[in-house]
Amino acid sequence: MDFNLSEEQAAFQKVMREFVDDHIRPVARDWEHEGRYPAEIIDKMKEMGLFGITIPEAYGGLDADLVSLAIVFEEISKAWMGVAGTIGSHSLAARMIALRGTAEQKERWLAKLATGEVRTGIALTEPDAGTDLQGIKTRAVRDGDSYLVRGTKTWITNARHAGMLPVLVKTDPDAEPAHKGMSVLLIPTDAPGLTVSRDLGKLGYKGTESCEVVLEDVVVPADALLGGEEGQGLQQVLSALEVGRINIAARSVGIAQEALDQALAYAKERHAFGQPIADFQAIQLKLADMATEVQAARLLTWWAASRGDAGERIDMEAGMAKLFSSEVAIRCSLEAMRIHGGYGYSTEYDIERLYRDAPLMAIGEGTNDVQKIVIARSLLRE
Repeated sequence: MDFNLSEEQAAFQKVMREFVDDHIRPVARDWEHEGRYPAEIIDKMKEMGLFGITIPEAYGGLDADLVSLAIVFEEISKAWMGVAGTIGSHSLAARMIALRGTAEQKERWLAKLATGEVRTGIALTEPDAGTDLQGIKTRAVRDGDSYLVRGTKTWITNARHAGMLPVLVKTDPDAEPAHKGMSVLLIPTDAPGLTVSRDLGKLGYKGTESCEVVLEDVVVPADALLGGEEGQGLQQVLSALEVGRINIAARSVGIAQEALDQALAYAKERHAFGQPIADFQAIQLKLADMATEVQAARLLTWWAASRGDAGERIDMEAGMAKLFSSEVAIRCSLEAMRIHGGYGYSTEYDIERLYRDAPLMAIGEGTNDVQKIVIARSLLRE
């Protein structure tokens, strides 16, 4: 049992911290408030190969282990969680294609995805179907050598900058059970009839867009069917979401760690009644709780990731990591705001952004109530 990073992982962590300190942290506050898209940061991430983190080396990717993936998302999220979103769903979609795609699909997409020449996301959620993916209404009707696709997807990250989107559809709406009639189509975003209709306003998670995507009689070649077999879509997506929960857990750890770091620094600097507020026991108790929970969340996330690297099924482990870490992010961001007092509520400090970003972690990649059900079912199954 080893709770330390490997030498390679530690070196990778150092590189990520230097990148974040040099290219994200100095601009995050201003750019987030301006609503500016982080194009320059994305270009640097392309240079570093981060868009290929889940893609095999044969296609030009980094083929990183899941612990290293967690490191990427934790370090970026310390400075600006929204930037992590630009490679988050991209990495999940790329991994899904690498694991589930046909040889032709891998050849067509993976090398371009690895460099960021083509970017992607993953189109699952609909206006009337989020947690219950079997309730989607987007339909793909087979017509000879193609599919005719009609439907609407929402909350799609990277939609305006994607060159292709994996889209979850129903190829057989009458199938019982419903998941047997679900498939994934790899749809180029320049396909006639595919429209990014609007950007959704958000409390936090700024820096990357979240959009509504309308598919109005989009014609898709039959060879765009992921894996080449109908009825595998839900399983393909759920396997990607396991890793997505590692991603969300790691982002949560990043938010929580940054909240703790800023609270520690402020508590040493701020004086009240002739002494630093860090000398007051009430502040010390908050800091102790925060530090303990952050470290527990990080170790839980790395444990889940390492189980995945070992080839284990990790629906329970990833669910635990996502559930616990996201709640820690919410608690730590609030406690940091309390320690900062009025300044924590000010846009001149970063605490208010952490506080706005944290709640999404309890919702993304399946709500925390759903995670509890996943965990309980896994326990009962075992």
